[in-house]
Amino acid sequence: MVKKQAKRAAGGTPATVALTTAKAEFTLHAYEHDPAAPSYGEEAAEALGVSADRVFKTLVADVDGELTVAVVPVSGSLDLKALAAAVGGKRATMADPAAAERTTGYVRGGISPLGQRKRLRTVVDSSAESHPTVCVSAGRRGLEVELSPSDLTSLTSATLAPIARA
Repeated sequence: MVKKQAKRAAGGTPATVALTTAKAEFTLHAYEHDPAAPSYGEEAAEALGVSADRVFKTLVADVDGELTVAVVPVSGSLDLKALAAAVGGKRATMADPAAAERTTGYVRGGISPLGQRKRLRTVVDSSAESHPTVCVSAGRRGLEVELSPSDLTSLTSATLAPIARA
C-alpha cells in the first residue's frame, strides 16, 4: 500500500520514484502522446520545445547474450559496434522488444534508464556531458524527466562512451 502511494506522489512511475528516493534534482515534463507519431523521441523533443540532441532515447540491445541499455540522443542512432566495444563485448544486436519490456518493466516508447525492474548494464552516449541537462523517458509515453547528465550516469551506474552516430 505504501509503495503505491509513493509512486502516485512521485509522478506514478518507477523512474520518478527512483529519482525522488535518491533525492535527485529533476523536472517532469508531460505532453500529449500521439500514438501515430513515427518517433517517440522526436515527438518528445518537439512537444517540449527542446533540441533533439538534448533528448535521449533508451534502447535495449543484446551484447553477447546480455541485455544492455544504450542511452543516445534522438537526433542520432545507436552504433551497435561502439556499444559492444564500450562494454568489452564482441557483438551487439537490438534486443527483442518483448524481452526488453519484460526485463525493464516498461513498454516500448516509454522505457526509462531509471527505475528498471532488473537493473541492466547501461551506457550513456558521451555527448550528454556537453549539456547542462538532458531529457529521458520518465517511464511512460508522454512523460519525460529532465536531469543533469552526472545524475543520470550516477543513478544508472552508467559508463559514458561515444555510442551514437549522427
